[in-house]
Amino acid sequence: MSRLISPGREGAENCVAFSQYPQYSCSTSGSSMNAIHKFYADRPTETKLKWSVIDRWGTNSFLVKCFAENIKKELEKFPDHQRKDVFILFSAHSLPLRQVQRGDPYSAEVGGTVQLVMQELGFSNPYRLVWQSKVGPLPWLSPATDDAIKGLVQRGRKNMILVPIAFTSDHIETLHELDIEYAQDVGKEVGAERILRCAAPNDHPLFIDALVDVASKHLGSGQRCSEQFLHNCPLCVNKSCFASKKHRPEADNTTCYTHLRFWIAINILQSISLQFTSSEKDAPIS
Repeated sequence: MSRLISPGREGAENCVAFSQYPQYSCSTSGSSMNAIHKFYADRPTETKLKWSVIDRWGTNSFLVKCFAENIKKELEKFPDHQRKDVFILFSAHSLPLRQVQRGDPYSAEVGGTVQLVMQELGFSNPYRLVWQSKVGPLPWLSPATDDAIKGLVQRGRKNMILVPIAFTSDHIETLHELDIEYAQDVGKEVGAERILRCAAPNDHPLFIDALVDVASKHLGSGQRCSEQFLHNCPLCVNKSCFASKKHRPEADNTTCYTHLRFWIAINILQSISLQFTSSEKDAPIS
């Protein structure tokens, strides 16, 4: 939590929690925002930092174009006569069904990103949304990515691309789980011809454009969060969610974003923060 202290110590007056999970889930962005609320609620003195949050941005046009461009690069690796039949599997981290049934919007938001990406591609290929990284015995979202690969191969679909649609950077769940466990091991086990994996956005120029676009629009809007963020899931049982959303953050269009320095806390779970500086002439007009 030292990252939450350092902006105030260094003189910042406004802090934006910018989740690097484009699609909102109570277990990712939500739990991170709850942790920030709890951190400050437990402190003996009230912080002077003015917080706002970017809690979801899975429909951003630059992000959609980034995924589409990365998919096109992988499709080009297939022979012309096979390319249109390559099956695209959009793979996202799964969730327990009991969480989804309480109203967590994650699966719907991931589906929204998938639809926009395929629209950008002109619906050029067959596709499905599948789910990875299940743990424990309870039922989770399905079909699982590995099961989908097996089912497709059994039905004669032996060429496919795996797309990590809910991750913004490559890590163990793409580099090992998708690349090795699924594309290599499962693919070999069931007799797939070729399984490629689309890169996560990483440092793609369009992804950087997406970050700039989302952050600049947020700063210019004067909003503290999205309207969706203010509401609990219909069947929520998490006391932390109720506590963090009890006091609705109100927009402050006159003073919130006219200071010289901003801290945008990016990827809260990994405690990465970037400092942005500007001059008064560059500050958003309020």
